[in-house]
Amino acid sequence: MSSTGIRVVLRAPQVLWVLLAAQLGRLPSASGPLALLLFARESFSLVAAGLLVAAYTAGMAVGTPLLARAVDRWRQPPVLCLSAVLSGVGFGFVATGAFGASGAAVGAAVAGLGTPPLEACLRSLWPDLLPPTAVPAAYALDVAVQEVIFVVGPLSTLLAVAVGGPVAGLVVAALLQLAGTIAFVRAPAVRAWRGVPAARHWAGPLRVHRLTVLLVGVAGAGTAVGGIAVAVTAYAEAAGNRHLAGWLLAAQATGALVGGLFYTRARPGGARRLPLLTAGLALGFVPLLLTPPPALMAVLLAISGLALPPTLTAIFLKVDELAMPGTVAEAFAWVATAFTVGSAAGSALTGLVVANGVRYGLALAPVAALLSTLVMVAVARKATRPEFAAADHGG
Repeated sequence: MSSTGIRVVLRAPQVLWVLLAAQLGRLPSASGPLALLLFARESFSLVAAGLLVAAYTAGMAVGTPLLARAVDRWRQPPVLCLSAVLSGVGFGFVATGAFGASGAAVGAAVAGLGTPPLEACLRSLWPDLLPPTAVPAAYALDVAVQEVIFVVGPLSTLLAVAVGGPVAGLVVAALLQLAGTIAFVRAPAVRAWRGVPAARHWAGPLRVHRLTVLLVGVAGAGTAVGGIAVAVTAYAEAAGNRHLAGWLLAAQATGALVGGLFYTRARPGGARRLPLLTAGLALGFVPLLLTPPPALMAVLLAISGLALPPTLTAIFLKVDELAMPGTVAEAFAWVATAFTVGSAAGSALTGLVVANGVRYGLALAPVAALLSTLVMVAVARKATRPEFAAADHGG
């Protein structure tokens, strides 16, 4: 039997356990912003809603690599559990509404700052749970299944708000995060995992030059993905039906899910695969500039989503290759932060240019992905300067 593919991954002991628990614990990454927005819009104002979501996102961007660094130095369970409790306290502080919009923003920042780095922890486990030939398939499966988070997460918030009001949305987000984290840390592999003893440096994995360059490329891909969400919303409004945006973005998520599942059957490629996949991501956004009728637009968006999981899988493999011993969890966390920051930048930039027309908004995604491709070419190229190679190997 082949030692690669989705069947090998799913049949390995504990894989389903940690995969499903991590997905449950990561639901607030999609449900949290919506819960904060709905709460602030009713309790304060739309401006305050934007402030809370921005504070939460900024908190996650800062907290994820810091918490992952703590994981690298110690163990996963205590860091994950304490961070989940801190994040829950932040959500609870927002729910009280006791200190107005500014106090709620502080609570949202704490909720984001304490978000457990489950994504980084899960990816650092794959080499322990699977044979090396199956690790790429695990990365692809993880990215593909992650698309479900962005469907189930918002739905859980909407259901909670419908039943118990905006406060319930915040409470449910905190409880789902805590439940998923507890389930994750109970896995024997998680309890047994230990960070690799290594010489510590203040820059952590960022002292590796090519890894830092790679993160710039990741931010470019995030800019493309974040920009598309805003551009599609503008497209739906121009088509006369704002509700179309949800269906169109769901089509793109479906394409990403299919692309990820299909890519679990692929064998790991060489260094050239990373820029080729990123180029495919850029190419997939180009037909959207035609702004066809909604049915065809949904098909094109699904196609544009196909290359995202393979691209991220290649990125994770490169991170695993470049990260120095003792910095793997933090390196994966920096990927999540770079993508989040890029996505936020893409949303903001698209919001500025889409006022000139939907095509202007849609044009940002292929341009950003193309720039990301150029960066990935530099990352894939082997180091030639002695000092560059030495830094890449922790020297």
